[in-house]
Amino acid sequence: MPARQHRIAVVIGSTRPTRICAGIAAWACEAIGKDSQLSYELLDLAEVGLPFLDEPLKAALGVYKHGHTRAWSQTVQSYDGFLFVFPQYNWGYPAVLKNALDYLYLEWHDRPASFLTYGTRGGSKASEQFTSVLQGLHMRILDHVEAVITDDDLDEEWQLKDIHATLHTILPTLDAIDFQMTEALDDNQ
Repeated sequence: MPARQHRIAVVIGSTRPTRICAGIAAWACEAIGKDSQLSYELLDLAEVGLPFLDEPLKAALGVYKHGHTRAWSQTVQSYDGFLFVFPQYNWGYPAVLKNALDYLYLEWHDRPASFLTYGTRGGSKASEQFTSVLQGLHMRILDHVEAVITDDDLDEEWQLKDIHATLHTILPTLDAIDFQMTEALDDNQ
């Protein structure tokens, strides 16, 4: 019997109505998964629809009162690793992503994680904060990529004019992340 293919969630970490995050995540999902032995799948936090953290007990206890938390727990547990995609907002990362992380604790533990952040300067400030949170969740942090997206890359409706032209330079880093993700999961077996 062949081994189960590892599933990696490519998490769309912004819910802003005019977001470009979903397009970037879809592009990254296709690019990183093209020649991979891993199965990369989009996971949109806008579709998950978690309310602002409303669990009465801390997540580390793993005792969840609400059905939406139990469903989120099952979703997260169904993935072997994570590639988070998110913009830098005011030198930080989106609250919806922090909220989604804070709902759970043990479900994140020891899972390999990488991220692609973007902004006019690439998102280094968001990267610093996000790395600290992933460390607090005891995830296995892999390399990450910071993509520079300027106003010149956007059209009049604030959407990317040509996603591949804007992001093609990060392809080698995505390949490296896929290699690290594969190695991390192979080491776990």
